[in-house]
Amino acid sequence: MKRSFIDRLTAGEILVADGATGTNLQAAGLGLGVPPEEWIFDEPDKIRALHRAFVDAGSDIILTNTFGGTRMRLRESPYLDRVAELNQRAVQLACAAAAARAGVLVAGSMGPTGLLLEPLGELTHDDAVNAYAEQAVALTEGGVDFLLLETFFALEEATAAIEGVQRASNLPLVVSFSYDQGARTMMGLTPAQ
Repeated sequence: MKRSFIDRLTAGEILVADGATGTNLQAAGLGLGVPPEEWIFDEPDKIRALHRAFVDAGSDIILTNTFGGTRMRLRESPYLDRVAELNQRAVQLACAAAAARAGVLVAGSMGPTGLLLEPLGELTHDDAVNAYAEQAVALTEGGVDFLLLETFFALEEATAAIEGVQRASNLPLVVSFSYDQGARTMMGLTPAQ
């Protein structure tokens, strides 16, 4: 039986995650401006192969190809009305690759919507909460080991995302921010904030 993410952290285990999914997919032929999530249906073998390469390289955690898997991020994609299906299919691809080595965990990747929250932009807090809840439900039902809100830069959006995830899932949640030149996020947020 696979040990849980929390059990492994509590035991002090160092876990290595995959990385550079977007640039690796571009190297595999993903065109500039094409959302990587479209390859979940259009090029599933390439997604599976990338996951498998991360597992073979020693990753203990692989991330689903769902960084842009919210309704807001897919607004111009042909998969806008298939958010749940897209996220669940991405979990299946990641889990198939993870099965190649015992103990590999699958994290449900959830990234920023690409929109600014009010009053700086048009995205409302409630719409953001609902979008992240929808994605969290799909990833949880798909079978991820934990959820990962990654590379956020606005505290308001991260807070809305956390609220959405907590409303929809009981899985462990990891949140990360992206800092420009190590000091502040794009929105001016410091690590202490």
